[in-house]
Amino acid sequence: MDIGAQMLHLLLMAQADNKVLALGVLAGAAGISLAAVWYQNRRAVASSAGSGTYRPALYSSSNAGSVSLQTGQAEVLDRLGALIQCVSELKEEVKALKDALPHLQDHVRDELRVKSGARKASPLNRTTPTRRKRTSGVPRAEGQSSEEAESEGGYMTALTDSEDEDHKAEEPLDELTALLQRADGLHKANDNKKKEGLSTLLEKKEEFEQKCQYLWRLTRAYADAHDLAGDSQEKKKFAEKGKQVGAQAISVNPMCAESHQWYAIVCGLLSEYESVQNKIKNGYLFKDHLDKAIELKPQDPLSYYLLGRWCYAVAQCTWIERKIAATLFGEPPSATIQDALQNFLKAEELCPKYSKFNYVFLAKCYKDLGQKTQAKKMCDAAAALKTVTQEDEEAQKELDSLLLSL
Repeated sequence: MDIGAQMLHLLLMAQADNKVLALGVLAGAAGISLAAVWYQNRRAVASSAGSGTYRPALYSSSNAGSVSLQTGQAEVLDRLGALIQCVSELKEEVKALKDALPHLQDHVRDELRVKSGARKASPLNRTTPTRRKRTSGVPRAEGQSSEEAESEGGYMTALTDSEDEDHKAEEPLDELTALLQRADGLHKANDNKKKEGLSTLLEKKEEFEQKCQYLWRLTRAYADAHDLAGDSQEKKKFAEKGKQVGAQAISVNPMCAESHQWYAIVCGLLSEYESVQNKIKNGYLFKDHLDKAIELKPQDPLSYYLLGRWCYAVAQCTWIERKIAATLFGEPPSATIQDALQNFLKAEELCPKYSKFNYVFLAKCYKDLGQKTQAKKMCDAAAALKTVTQEDEEAQKELDSLLLSL
């Protein structure tokens, strides 16, 4: 078997000489085959001699010498038998090798291709992405550090990315997004423009009434319409409509902070036109949904300002209102001036100079707590803010009244 392995190695190392090697192997095999024939004939002769039919003259001189010679011949014949077996196996290997040689080159090529593909696919052999080249084409100035060069390259990358974002921003907006952006703009505009917000949204109600982002903005538009209305009955109607839409917005998406926030606001507005019982009930709704809005969006200053207003109002409740609340709901709402102060301060912390009204209520809290110096300081801050909206006008009126009492 060692001879076959050596021949296989030689054939793989020198494919061009495969025919010569094969012929040599076949010639050797033919010679050994003749020896095998001779071996078989001799074995037959030896068998005849053992039976007494034939005895060579060479072995007739001595019985001891004849026995020794026959033993040696048997050993030689056994060796020849083993050799013939090896030659037979070698012939089979040579035949298999001859059949495989014509396809060896293609097989090797396929193996190399598979290994090459696996090497490219391996994450260990991926090359590091090259940096984006600076588009300016200006070489780095002499003495410029590598960190400065990296910074410049990063700036160019950021500039290119911002250009890509600008290009995306130029793409046309879908109808809902355009409507929501217009509604936000009208809400932030002056009172004359703000009036258009409700009608603008109502025109698309059938199309988007299942969209939470649309519904809470419609609730907000009803709250704006309430503030701008002159008649109390009209104000109540807007507040009632806003409460209905706000409840729908929460049912569509209970995890939207703005839905809870504006639902709480219209509940607070509606309480101004309700009986004492419904007023207290709306007060509970106001607090519950405001807490939920803060839980979902804790960085919104409006929610803390509104919670401060609720705490201040509860702290100012009369004894009769507290008794009615306890009778109807088991436990009256509880809050202190200090609670209100903390919420107003939180709104100021999240958004400095948040609103004129926030400063006015900060001044009221400090006044009720006996801190007149701080109260005057808050009044000065409120007076420094411009009066822009109707809410600012109301805040200015309360500010003027407050200053007279300090």
